[in-house]
Amino acid sequence: MMGDSVENGPLLMDLAFPYRLLGAGGSRRECLFLLHGSGVDETTLVPLARQIAPDAVLIAARGRIPHEDGFRWFERITPTRFEQESILAETAAFAAFAGEAAKRHGLDLARATFLGYSNGANLVSSLMLLHPGIVRGAALLRPMPVLEMPVLDQAPAATLIGTRALIIAGAADETYGPFAPALVMLLSRHGSEIDARIIPSGHEIGDPDAAIVRQWLVGPAAIQRS
Repeated sequence: MMGDSVENGPLLMDLAFPYRLLGAGGSRRECLFLLHGSGVDETTLVPLARQIAPDAVLIAARGRIPHEDGFRWFERITPTRFEQESILAETAAFAAFAGEAAKRHGLDLARATFLGYSNGANLVSSLMLLHPGIVRGAALLRPMPVLEMPVLDQAPAATLIGTRALIIAGAADETYGPFAPALVMLLSRHGSEIDARIIPSGHEIGDPDAAIVRQWLVGPAAIQRS
């Protein structure tokens, strides 16, 4: 389902991924990159992002792979297996996109947070591992690890020291919830500071997620990073 009531903002097509720039102007420094789940579009996370950070600049990006009535970030083989070449290609493209979008709109990637849900969260975690240095802060809602061992073996020796990741799994998310601990271990092993939560939810997201992310964003570690 697409976002029904979001801020007005044109769909920009000047970079590799379609996106909407929302809340730009003024002296705001806080920025959220929004990466939606499968089968929807860039508008769907905007209401949640506004609960989390009402005054932030939003880069609401759209995945490039058609899926059902919307889009996704990379091809899948089954609900829990994904096309590795597609992940590599789309992650590399998004790494370039993030840098170009930040430069074009006067944003500081070191102060940005990447908010991803489901397939979008999986793109963010892959971005952290395959292109270290782009993501310093990530809020991952209902994620799972998607990179398979041959790809991980060929990945750069990613050091994620100095990065923070919030991982929120749903206790009743029977398909994806059981994979969350493996992602926690993977990112921790590479040096990221992890805050892992489990909430009484399925795969859907809502107000409890917004409250947790909002608190995490203004926590002591976030203040130190800024």
